[in-house]
Amino acid sequence: MVTRVSPSERYTLSQARRIALAAQGLHRPRPQRSGPATARHLQAVVDRVGLLQIDSVNVLARAHLMPLFSRIGPYDPALLDRAAGRAPRRLVESWAHVASYVPPSTYRLLEFRRRADRVRLGAHPVVDGVPLRDSSVLEEVRAVVAELGPVSSVQVHERFEHRFPRSGSDWGWNWTVAKSALELMFIAGDLAVAGRTPAFERLYDLPERVLPADVLAAPPPDDAGAVRELVAISARAHGIGTPRCLGDYFRMGIAATRRAIDELVEAGTLVPASVVGWEREVYRHVDAALPRRATGAALLSPFDPLVFERRRLEELFGLHYRIEIYVPAAQRRWGYYVLPFLLGDRIEALVDLKADRAGRRLLVQAAHRAPRGPEAAVVRGSAYASDAEVAHALAGELVLMARWLGLERVVAGPDGLGGDLLPTLLDALRTHVDGAAGSSE
Repeated sequence: MVTRVSPSERYTLSQARRIALAAQGLHRPRPQRSGPATARHLQAVVDRVGLLQIDSVNVLARAHLMPLFSRIGPYDPALLDRAAGRAPRRLVESWAHVASYVPPSTYRLLEFRRRADRVRLGAHPVVDGVPLRDSSVLEEVRAVVAELGPVSSVQVHERFEHRFPRSGSDWGWNWTVAKSALELMFIAGDLAVAGRTPAFERLYDLPERVLPADVLAAPPPDDAGAVRELVAISARAHGIGTPRCLGDYFRMGIAATRRAIDELVEAGTLVPASVVGWEREVYRHVDAALPRRATGAALLSPFDPLVFERRRLEELFGLHYRIEIYVPAAQRRWGYYVLPFLLGDRIEALVDLKADRAGRRLLVQAAHRAPRGPEAAVVRGSAYASDAEVAHALAGELVLMARWLGLERVVAGPDGLGGDLLPTLLDALRTHVDGAAGSSE
């Protein structure tokens, strides 16, 4: 039985926030660059955050693109396409937090999950009455991938359409037998993703043609060692966190996470700590820094590593935040696709954004001041920025984002919720435009 060490460090909530922001590279303004962002800049972010969550929603920009913009500013998304779609790959797709881009070395650590999924999915799954396990379908689909890969599910379906025609509509999750077989083998590790099409469809291939040679040649890690390494990656990305936080980053069970934490404490990688108001175990990564101040500003995707564990977000920043895409419009509180706006060490605003690509406009559908957390009652002085200060900083980020997305203007959207910050924000945007026009004369 392990005897846990009593916390040797104690932090205020403000200090915990600054540790978390520093771990994510969000505690200070983005470094100034003399030229465009490079693969080295991308790799520095990946090394820090450990994974990039993938999501197909493209209202503004796809989920995996946004965390890089938040940390390095405008960059060419082709950098990420090359990192994940061209050998030697710096990133590969895997089920990590959820579907995510991870370094190839992390993909290797997740082998225990793919092995478990292979067993879990082996209970004779059936699609449209066609068994995928204990039948020749998987072998036949894999043979097509071996022949044609990298290949999309549409291309593979063409080989099987005469036997397994698509049923129902083409909309939503109405997968073909070919698509189901490909996804099953991807989740189980029998296939890998070599890249994406311009329509963001997966391109499947054999793992030996996707993974770097050194990863393929490495001996498989033991399960306990793999979990320990994943918890260490998670702890580095968090800076400070609870066992639940450290396990959730890679969606690991709490028992295995606790065993790994005990081993990492013994090794000196994690330091037991406590945070005022958190009445449970907390651990700081030994390399995590505590900046004196946090001075950065960033718009955060709903899938950003800083915010995707909602309980942690609420406890650190006092923000009860849920994505409202699937909430009926009349019941939405903040908007459809809402991004938290980080200013200093606080979430100061929530802004609902949409890219009008045809009109080359960034639409601000709503802008609200974020609710203040429970510590607001005891905070004195100017801990929170004024509406004018928030609007000025947010306007600058919106103009920068519009430029990155190839959009010409930032305007109020026609069908949003508005919000208490919107009038002040629109004034700030006009000031930015006037200032930019004046500087160009």
